[in-house]
Amino acid sequence: MTVKSWCDTRIHILLLGTLLFLPASLLAEPVTLRHAVELALQHASGVAIADDDQQHASAAYRELHNSYIPQVTIGAGLGWSYGFPLSLEGSAPSLFNINAQSALLHPELRSFLHAAEMESSAASSRGKDQRNQIIQETVLSYAELEKWEQRLARLRQAEPEAHKMQAAIADRVKEGIDSELDGTRARLSEARLRLRIAEAQGAADVLRERLSKLTGLPSAGLQTETESIPALPVVAQDDDIPTKAADSNPAVQSAVEHARAQFLVAQGQHKSLLPTVDFAAQYALLSTYNNYDQFYNHFQQNNASVGVAIRFSFLNAAQRSRAQEADAEARKAKAQADSARNQVSEETLRLQRSVTQMQAARDVAELEYEIAQKNIEAVQTRMNSATANLHDLDNARTQASERFIALQDVTFELERTQVSLMRATGDLESWAMGKK
Repeated sequence: MTVKSWCDTRIHILLLGTLLFLPASLLAEPVTLRHAVELALQHASGVAIADDDQQHASAAYRELHNSYIPQVTIGAGLGWSYGFPLSLEGSAPSLFNINAQSALLHPELRSFLHAAEMESSAASSRGKDQRNQIIQETVLSYAELEKWEQRLARLRQAEPEAHKMQAAIADRVKEGIDSELDGTRARLSEARLRLRIAEAQGAADVLRERLSKLTGLPSAGLQTETESIPALPVVAQDDDIPTKAADSNPAVQSAVEHARAQFLVAQGQHKSLLPTVDFAAQYALLSTYNNYDQFYNHFQQNNASVGVAIRFSFLNAAQRSRAQEADAEARKAKAQADSARNQVSEETLRLQRSVTQMQAARDVAELEYEIAQKNIEAVQTRMNSATANLHDLDNARTQASERFIALQDVTFELERTQVSLMRATGDLESWAMGKK
């Protein structure tokens, strides 16, 4: 190996080692909101559970529907007979037999079938509600992380200036220009900034961990992209949003469909007292060693029966009690559906009015922050003319920082309220995924 090739190899190794030991935050790319939502929907166990519930409800519907298809069983009832050929499990001993049976006329089965169909639709609505819950949690976690990242960046940007300010005031205290109280206030201002930074860093780390659990991405280096958050829709106060939410909310739809299913179940329980008709057929190949020829005058090996089984329920007190029980469940489900509808309508109206209040609070916070920024400029101008000192500048910067934090908090609360409102109206997924 030549000296040049040996040096090239060393350089490649050093570069590779540098890349491997770089912090994850430097290697990671920002995650868009849409990608985070897509990953959360794929990774969330709640969505998978909802899908399993929907498949279970669909299978229950198919089970009832297939009752009209003949069920065919093939087997044998081999055995030795002594004396009269008794039955084995209700059938004559046979070398080979085929049995077929299906429902022909079952009034209660049609009601149960429609009830199962409604339960399948209710499971689908519950799945949509679970999906919206995952989207809401992901969107709010993403937006809150974006808030703390912006705050942390601003606080770190202000940290050197705060340190310089504290050092300058400390020198003025040593020179006897400022008092010890002024020095303590300067240290307090710097300590508050460090507290804010620690608070922002801790909150950002917790939210990264939450997003990591939701999306399956590693928490280290997980960063947001501000431009990927769509603009929030305009909420008009004169729109009848509560009625829209009550009609389109998946949780309300699920409760209503479940109530209808319970009504159909109760209807089916009452119809179970009506006559039923079943199709039945049987073929059996009997043996010659079970004494059939001794006890029957016209014995033959091949035997078949085809017909219908008609049943009339004359006295069935237990079934009447089950019907009354189903009636009570149906009334309970209807009351729960009405309660869910009223609750969603009331909560939606509260959110609609809260949006207006939060928008007004955001406007106030924006103006207060703007005034605080102009106050810094005014203090700096006064310092140039020797009518203000470092303490005035420090107070102005502290006030501007507090106003910025207040503006961030009220803006996030507005976003939280509007996201909750979109979930109530069923518009959250289309907004988060960028669909029109």
